[in-house]
Amino acid sequence: MAEQAAQATPRTGAPQRGGQRGGRRDDRRAQVPQEPKEFEEVVINIDRVARVVKGGRRFRFKALVVVGNKKGKVGVGVSKGQDVQTAVAKATDVAKKHLITVPIANETIPHDVEVKVSGAHVLIKPAAPGTGIIAGGVVRQVIGVTGIRNMLSKSLGSTNKVNIAYATIEALQSLVPRDQWLNAKPSKADKKADKETK
Repeated sequence: MAEQAAQATPRTGAPQRGGQRGGRRDDRRAQVPQEPKEFEEVVINIDRVARVVKGGRRFRFKALVVVGNKKGKVGVGVSKGQDVQTAVAKATDVAKKHLITVPIANETIPHDVEVKVSGAHVLIKPAAPGTGIIAGGVVRQVIGVTGIRNMLSKSLGSTNKVNIAYATIEALQSLVPRDQWLNAKPSKADKKADKETK
């Protein structure tokens, strides 16, 4: 009987449980998706907003999210939800629906742009290789997911994060690719011909 009990203990003992744990860990690793995300999502800001109703205040969350693929596509979205996760998910969907393509030349922007949206005033300028992104707060986070490596910027006026984000997107959208503005520039002969016709 003692020999049977001694034989039974290894079967029902720790090694079997350890084997099950190892199996569970393997299952968990297998469940994690290995596919890389096409867009990088950055949550810039989350605010708690209140709406006054008959019974008191109803609280919700407002999320400001920027998405980009680091290859010239970027979008900004703002949305509200009952909890933070819902607000972020909805804002991400909005940002993906409003993607813009940014012309990038030598890891910087083709020319400088100054844009004013509501109270926010944003200035962006091209920079030499090795400069990095010289920007603060919201502008840095938006530029960080575009694929631009060297750029100078200055945020003037309002400190409202939503307005600054939209001003940065509008500034990037108003950029004209280098090949287009070089070809569009009128030559001296064209200017002379215009004067003669007048």
